[in-house]
Amino acid sequence: MYFGTDGIRGVANVELTCSLALSAGNALASLKKNCRVLIGMDTRVSGDMLLHAVATGVMQGGGDVLDVGVMPTAGIAYLTRYYKADYGVVISASHNPAEYNGIKVFDSEGYKLGDKRERDLEQRMAQPHVAKSIATGKYIFMHDAAADYVRFLATQIEGLKGLRVLVDCSNGAAGRVAKSVFEQVGASVVVINTSNAGIDINENVGALYASNLSDKVRDGGFDVGFAYDGDADRLIAVDENGNVVDGDHLLYVLACDAKKKGTLDTGSVVGTHHTNMGVQEALEKHGIKLVRADIGDKYVLEQMLKDGSPLGAEQSGHIILGKRTTTGDGILASLVIAQIIADSGKTLSQLDDAEGYAQANINVPVSDKLRIINSEAVAAEVGKVYEQLKGQGRVLLRASGTEPKIRIMVECKSAGKAKTLAKHLESVLKSLR
Repeated sequence: MYFGTDGIRGVANVELTCSLALSAGNALASLKKNCRVLIGMDTRVSGDMLLHAVATGVMQGGGDVLDVGVMPTAGIAYLTRYYKADYGVVISASHNPAEYNGIKVFDSEGYKLGDKRERDLEQRMAQPHVAKSIATGKYIFMHDAAADYVRFLATQIEGLKGLRVLVDCSNGAAGRVAKSVFEQVGASVVVINTSNAGIDINENVGALYASNLSDKVRDGGFDVGFAYDGDADRLIAVDENGNVVDGDHLLYVLACDAKKKGTLDTGSVVGTHHTNMGVQEALEKHGIKLVRADIGDKYVLEQMLKDGSPLGAEQSGHIILGKRTTTGDGILASLVIAQIIADSGKTLSQLDDAEGYAQANINVPVSDKLRIINSEAVAAEVGKVYEQLKGQGRVLLRASGTEPKIRIMVECKSAGKAKTLAKHLESVLKSLR
């Protein structure tokens, strides 16, 4: 009803209203007596409004609120455990434009709620719960939250003394902690796009526009560049030559390092149906199996827990380091990647020797994504594209879980062919919308 691929998502004050946010907070409070809910947000201008709406719902239902302010999503997951809260809530629309916002929910162990628990929460959202006047909850602002999260991050690696790093915070939540943690571990760091205005988050900056860092990294003599999205649960890197390194290739670098160190317990890592075939073939050459999960970092994590795999990632940059954290953490992943560069004596371009297949990705705005993607006309055209690929590539069409769009991916060794076939499917979708 409300939850999509990654929490509740919508345009603030349109689909995602204060009344809906209040209902979500109230529903959380009803799950446990004397419930403690930790809440944080990214920098969006609507964040204050929605955070306090959720907080009001929690307190109205008799629960206490721990407000950590602006904080990356992974920081909420960690602090929920650290402060022994029953639930953690993130007010963020991640990589979406500034007018969007969202509500993500973590359990007491820092894991995102599964589909079943989200459905239970949705049912409770329709049943208001009001505590007695003397039993309403309290509101507590956690002044040391950022320092506590930075301290955790800094303990996860040995140190980056001498490494020159450029960091793009996407005018989002990473701006509160990224500079501090890189300085604490000894890196020479330059941090950009740290505005907290709330209207420019993800706007031509960050993980979705990592290529904007290419010239800056190469011409500035940086060893590596890192770009996060608005809530810093995504990471895209830029190597010393200015080449963009996406989540698939970062997974390859992490997996090869883990294999070399003997910490890849199961011999497998988890990707998604979008993970590049070329990266899969490169992993196999190192004796590493790629297991594909549904798209969405919570589904990657579910597969990791099922298989016992310590590593999982999405091409978009969600990277889950299973032995260190419970969700995608762009800042933590960047620290670990930087440590691999520092320890190996190799550049990122040398570590990433996987030859990826060409992928053409197109997002098509539509009015009714489920009707169109399930139509017979689309199925017929996809079948024709597969015939043209002759078993030497893949096609993936999926409805976005966070926006009114259908995402097209065509993959094969020829970039021109992939683009032509993807453009054809785009025209088919546009004719039906």
